[in-house]
Amino acid sequence: MESIQFTTFTVDGVLFGIEVGAVQEVLRYQQMTWVPLAPAIVSGLINLRGQIVTALDLRQRLGLRPRAAGVLPMNVILRGDDGAVSLLVDDIGDVLTVTPDLAEPLPETLQHLGRELIKGVFKLSGQLLLVLDPSSAVTFQTGRRRAPDDGRRTGAPAPSNP
Repeated sequence: MESIQFTTFTVDGVLFGIEVGAVQEVLRYQQMTWVPLAPAIVSGLINLRGQIVTALDLRQRLGLRPRAAGVLPMNVILRGDDGAVSLLVDDIGDVLTVTPDLAEPLPETLQHLGRELIKGVFKLSGQLLLVLDPSSAVTFQTGRRRAPDDGRRTGAPAPSNP
């Protein structure tokens, strides 16, 4: 039976995985430059050894509460046709090797965004591994914008109220 390897990480206590072949690298927190008028999912841009990479907040993409103040995210850098993209996650886990017999079908009750983002579930000892579809995870709709967070914005000072 052929096994599958996943790079694992957690977001809000949930274990996620992306097939190893889609992951370029994993990194600790990287300084980001805020992007004016960017959609809320875009936390900023990272200079990764001369390559500019868009950092997407996976908590925002999954509709979860924001990360606690002062807690820095980790980066899962994905390879893509349009270049690298960083998914901001809470913690990086191990590379797990699983066999297809541990896979379970997605429940029919999982609808909409969940079904779009999660492409599989594996039963592990004491927990579930949700397999994230990397192309769906980095696809987002423009629309809602966010204001810069304190400490995230670089460059010009914050505007003052008259």
